[in-house]
This record gives sequence, structure tokens and C-alpha cells, in this order.
Amino acid sequence: MTDREPDEQEVLAAADAIVDAFAATDGERYFATFAPEASFVFHTESDRLDDRATYERLWAEWIESGWRVTSCTSSNRHVQTFPGGAVFAHDVDTAVETGDGPDAYRERETIVFRADGDRLVAVHEHLSPFPG
Repeated sequence: MTDREPDEQEVLAAADAIVDAFAATDGERYFATFAPEASFVFHTESDRLDDRATYERLWAEWIESGWRVTSCTSSNRHVQTFPGGAVFAHDVDTAVETGDGPDAYRERETIVFRADGDRLVAVHEHLSPFPG
């Protein structure tokens, strides 16, 4: 960990890596962007996921059930940097294929990054439904 303050472009690139991997349903690449101790709060889940391994198990269940992402688009992006990390917030439009057929949703997402040497690693993700 470092007290280095990332610049906006670095944060956007780190966020893009998460969105791109998610959009490709590439679990290996997606989870590599998160620290092992990362936590996750999803409005669709009854419990907070307290580490990456818990989310990886849930992801594997989704995949086994026929779930996959068909598109994911980030908009209305906002970056706040600070010594040692950054907060990224955006609106996200996602389309998925499930065992029950296609589905789509719009959410707001916040991702907290920690500067880890020369890269940013996500340590928290929070999804909430888009109002209205």
C-alpha cells in the first residue's frame, strides 16, 4: 500500500478494466481487479459479501445457473482521488442472459480503490438500484 494519490485517468482505467471484464463475463480477469479482502454490497443480495472469495463462490453459482453478461455500459462517471486511493461512482446499464431468459437493469455503483504499488486495486463495491 502507498500514500500516492492516483490521477483521474488512472482511476478511469482501473474502473474500465472492471467494467470490461464484467461485460465479458470473464471471472478470472474481473476478480483479479479486487483485493482478496474486498467487500461487496449488492441490493440484490440479502447479505454483505465480506471478501472476494465469497463473491467468487456466488459468481460460480450464477454461471452454473446459465447467467452471463451480454453488455455493460458505464456512464455519468465521477472520480474522487485522495492520498492512497480513490472513489469511483457511475451509472451502469447491464444486460444479462439467465437460465430464465434475458434481463436488463440500471444501477448506480461505487467502487473504492486502494493504491497498491503502481496499480489500483478495488477494495469495496456497492451497487444500488437506479431511482425511478
